Amino acid sequence: MPPMPSVLFVCVHNAGRSQMAAGWLAHLAGDRVQVRSAGSAPAERVNPVAVDAMREVGIDISAESPKLLTADAVQASDVIITMGCGDACPLFPGKRYEDWKLDDPAEQGMDAVRVIRDEIHDRVKALVVELLEP
Repeated sequence: MPPMPSVLFVCVHNAGRSQMAAGWLAHLAGDRVQVRSAGSAPAERVNPVAVDAMREVGIDISAESPKLLTADAVQASDVIITMGCGDACPLFPGKRYEDWKLDDPAEQGMDAVRVIRDEIHDRVKALVVELLEP
């Protein structure tokens, strides 16, 4: 059996995009993928509008808290997906990096966050297929 893939989602505050992406991946892949998220400048709490938007689709991220991006988290991950964190993410040879261009949900209303949530869902769903399908 191949080793379990691990994915790290990174955005600046680890309060919106990366938290929603981690929630989607945990929901869609279950225990078949190790999920991490972090931020280059973590906020104090997860964006409450992002929490509410995810709750609408049956995913509870309310217990999550923003975490600081570390080189150890990057090294421990197979796939690193950045979302607007610029050059803050350390680069290590042999890792797969993707940069997802997504609007920042900070200070956005529910309608805008739903659009971001749904775009993240589509990208994470495609990632699950890539990681887990033969």
